Amino acid sequence: MKGVPGRMKNSGYEYREQVDVWGCGLSLSAYLARKYPHSPETVWRDRIQRGEIFCDGRQVQCDIFLKPGKRILWRRPPWDEPDAPLTYCLLYEDDDLLAVAKPSGLPTLPSGGFLEHTLLALVRKNRPEATPVHRLGRGTSGAVLFARNRRVRSMLGAALRKNEIIKIYRALATGVPTEQKFSITAPIGPVPHPKLGTVHSVCANGKNALSLVSVLEDRVNTSLLEVRIETGRPHQIRIHLAFAGHPLAGDPLYAAGGAIRDPDALPGDCGYMLHAERLYFRHPATGSAVDIRCSPPPELETS
Repeated sequence: MKGVPGRMKNSGYEYREQVDVWGCGLSLSAYLARKYPHSPETVWRDRIQRGEIFCDGRQVQCDIFLKPGKRILWRRPPWDEPDAPLTYCLLYEDDDLLAVAKPSGLPTLPSGGFLEHTLLALVRKNRPEATPVHRLGRGTSGAVLFARNRRVRSMLGAALRKNEIIKIYRALATGVPTEQKFSITAPIGPVPHPKLGTVHSVCANGKNALSLVSVLEDRVNTSLLEVRIETGRPHQIRIHLAFAGHPLAGDPLYAAGGAIRDPDALPGDCGYMLHAERLYFRHPATGSAVDIRCSPPPELETS
C-alpha cells in the first residue's frame, strides 16, 4: 500500500494555451472563460489583474484583445485540492509496465481542482517514468495499467485501439435486467451541459461503442453485473447501463434512458459502484499472457 498523509497546498501549475482562429477578436478574459467554463469571465479578469496571466511571455495586468497565434500562460498559484484517498496498491510490475489498484474517489489524471491528489502523481513519486495507458473515472475503483517506457506505451496504446486488451468490470446497477446476457451498442459523444459546455452521453452522431453485460446476481432493486467493454469511450459503462434502463446505483449524473439526471452534477462526482476487475493482454515485449486481477470491494462481491 502506497500513500501520502496529511493535507497541504500543492505546488501550483502552469497552464499553456495558443489562441486558435476562433479566439480572434475576443478579449483575453472572454477567451479564457469560453475555453475553461469552470470559471466565469469576472474571475478571469481578477486573475489577470493579479498578474497570473502571461501573453507571449509578458505579464498581463489588464484585459486585451487577442489574435490567432498568441501564446497564453496561466501561472496558477498553489491551492488546496479537494480531498481524495491518497493510496494505491501495486498489482503487477516488471521492467516495461506496472498495474496498480486505484481507489474510488481518486482521479487518475489531473483535472478540475485535482493536480497532486491524483493516481498519476502518487505513482510517479516512486516511478517517475510511468504513464497510464488508460484511465478510470474518479468514482471507479480497480486496475489501471501503466507503461514504463515510450516503446511499450506505444505498443499498449495500439493494442487498446485494436481491442487486444480485455477489460472486465463489476457494476451495481438499479433494477433487474430481463436477460441474463445482453449487449449495448448505443453511440457515445458530446451533449450539452450547462456547467462544462458538453459531457459525454448517448449521442446519435457519437462514436460506436459496445458493452457486453452479464448478470452475476439479482438483489433487492439492484443487480450485480459483469461488463466487458469492447470500446473505451468516456464513462461508457455508466452511459450504456443508463441507456439500457439500469443506471448505476447512486450515479448522480446519468439517469435511466441516458438523460442527464442533474444539471449541477459533474462526471467526476462519486456515489456509484463500478470496479475494473480484470485486464488480460499479451505482454508487448515478451508476447506472454498477462492476467491482472483486482479484487472488488465487498459491495461488489457475490454472496
